Amino acid sequence: MNSKNRKGDMSKRTDSTEKRKHKNSYTEANNIKLIMNMFEKHQNEAFNVKQLGRKLGVKGKKNQQHLLNNLLDLENRNKITQIEPAVFQLAKRDQKVILGKVDFVNPRFAFIICDELEKDIKVSVNDMAGAYDKDIVRVAVYKQKGDRNPEGEILEIIERGKDTYVGTLKITGTFGFVIPDSKKVHGDIYIPEARLGKEAKDGDKVITKIVKWPVGDKRAIGKIDQILGEAGTNDAEMHSILAEFDLPTDFPEYVEEYASKISTEIHAKEIEKRRDFRKTTTFTVDPIDAKDFDDALSVDFLDNGNVQVGIHIADVSHYMPEKSPLEKEAYKRATSVYLVDRVVPMLPENLSNGLCSLRPNEDKLTFSAVFELTEEGKVVNEWFGRTVIHSNQRFSYEEAQEVIVAGKGDYDKEIIFLNNTAKKLRAKRFTDGAINFETAEVRFKLDEEGTPIELITKVRFDAHKMIEEFMLLANKKVAEFIYNKKEGKNLKTMVYRAHENPDPEKLNDFATFAKRFGHEINFEDGNVAHTINNLTDEIVGKPEENLLQNLAIRSMSKARYTTEAIGHFGLAFKHYTHFTSPIRRYPDVMVHRLLDFYLTGGQNMDSDAIDEKCVHSSEKEKSASQAERASIKYKQVEFMKNHDEEEFDGIITGVTDWGIFVEIVETKCEGMVRMSDMRDDYYEFDPKTFTVYGKSNKQKYTLGDLLRVKVKATNLRDRTMDLELLEKLSD
Repeated sequence: MNSKNRKGDMSKRTDSTEKRKHKNSYTEANNIKLIMNMFEKHQNEAFNVKQLGRKLGVKGKKNQQHLLNNLLDLENRNKITQIEPAVFQLAKRDQKVILGKVDFVNPRFAFIICDELEKDIKVSVNDMAGAYDKDIVRVAVYKQKGDRNPEGEILEIIERGKDTYVGTLKITGTFGFVIPDSKKVHGDIYIPEARLGKEAKDGDKVITKIVKWPVGDKRAIGKIDQILGEAGTNDAEMHSILAEFDLPTDFPEYVEEYASKISTEIHAKEIEKRRDFRKTTTFTVDPIDAKDFDDALSVDFLDNGNVQVGIHIADVSHYMPEKSPLEKEAYKRATSVYLVDRVVPMLPENLSNGLCSLRPNEDKLTFSAVFELTEEGKVVNEWFGRTVIHSNQRFSYEEAQEVIVAGKGDYDKEIIFLNNTAKKLRAKRFTDGAINFETAEVRFKLDEEGTPIELITKVRFDAHKMIEEFMLLANKKVAEFIYNKKEGKNLKTMVYRAHENPDPEKLNDFATFAKRFGHEINFEDGNVAHTINNLTDEIVGKPEENLLQNLAIRSMSKARYTTEAIGHFGLAFKHYTHFTSPIRRYPDVMVHRLLDFYLTGGQNMDSDAIDEKCVHSSEKEKSASQAERASIKYKQVEFMKNHDEEEFDGIITGVTDWGIFVEIVETKCEGMVRMSDMRDDYYEFDPKTFTVYGKSNKQKYTLGDLLRVKVKATNLRDRTMDLELLEKLSD
């Protein structure tokens, strides 16, 4: 046989092998992948439908038509090119390959976030290559026409974002599935019998560890790593929220043991190194249920008519040596976490509530910012350093407020001076361009089992604002002090709390949204703070107040920790840091160490090492904030579950093609009126006007409309609520 015939025979055998390989495997689950595998294997060849069908073993008119439909779908997605009618070839693409992080927004597609691109890369679920949310991936990016996001496909998973997931276990026969809680994990995790464990029960909240990642259309395989308890019980749900956001519950034993051995005695030699404020009037003002007091104020009326105010902060760094087990655990956590029913502290209890807490009638070691203030609130002298204090009294905010309102009571002269000065400092901030964000916060009264029995809107008193202003003053002045130590253009390394100017596009989107509620705002004059503050005054007491306040905050940049001295837009401060809460924030501990380093003659610190810690702290702060919101959302849905027969007023906060989002005015809980449940007419969605309208009755529902609703169904696992529309209250 000559070489030509042998070559032809080999080609037939290869085609035959491919047909046998793919015979009976052309299914809905893997057809797209099979087609693309074939085109990629024959990159320079073109096939018509019949030729490709023969290679894939596709038989019958129905399957041939199905194949054609998939080819046309791939063409629409720019995967293949139709070079002539019904003849296709792998698309030639101008592509570049980059690294990015997966943001798996919904079951249909994900975005790949990459700093070097202006827009995120959109990747279809069929092109994810088994990647999960937060994975670091190598992605091929293809040019996209117009203003749309570029599209791409994942080529390789470089690093998994995590390998444990929290969810609800469903047992079927001898095996099980874990349905992940995270809305960014799409698909169950298969648990074979051997990896279920003996204790796991159907309906348990569990943490599962991935032992085999998905390949093709197969599920991920996991094992039960930890059982949190029965789904729906308070402890199980709160622990699952912490696990979902990779947050801890308990301290390792070796950390607790280390903390327990720290001496509680304050030696005379240590006091000699510090400025002594023990004879100066000093007190704390905190929430009524607070256990850790990390800040205190001292007031000393001077002979020259000025007043010396000390802002004294727990000296956590004194008790937490660098490289100690305590330090490593505090850095790992980076922040305390505040869920509805509990606090997960950054420091073990004997430090957070004991050694470091500025409890009354006890000598305490502190790091202080001390200011001499005029009657007008102007700072004429400042001092920073380590101190020792003795708090005379512990006030709750309510008790301090009583003194302010009555004008008399314990330490009334000091409190009234502080309150009057705080008002002057606050007024100056707003004159300088600070933004007044006064969002409504809710808290829950829980029974012994953690079930919410009452929802209370938090009230901010003058006493809250008084403490806030002096904490802001200390943070601002510490940042300025370090910044002003610069030598020419060479800045001293410092941890700043930065808040960049808002994105004009986001501001315009917010203005458009506010307009739908009847509020005309214009950011073109550049005075963003003035515009938002005017809107804040305008919406006080209106149904849309909470919604627009929260949206205004979301239109702003996110504050973060950095070594860059870029200022704080929202506070209108050129330089700002976090100095005042080291019991619950690791960056404050970093600031204390840096401040002490420079005060004792240190020249400079390595900025790269500090900036790495800043990035870590910012990420952990974000996770803690997400967990806090998730716990609030869970308790809101749980609370509304027990009020399903009651009627509520609500305001439309969003309109989509599948339903209307409604925020209940009284409870600030958000739910959805599904379009499928609006049975009095056939309703359609107009995306241009964000309006749902009835075809026959001409009824319209749009943003800002007031409705009367009641609870139809609650889903605690998803933290969602369906509402029944009773009537429209506004036109």
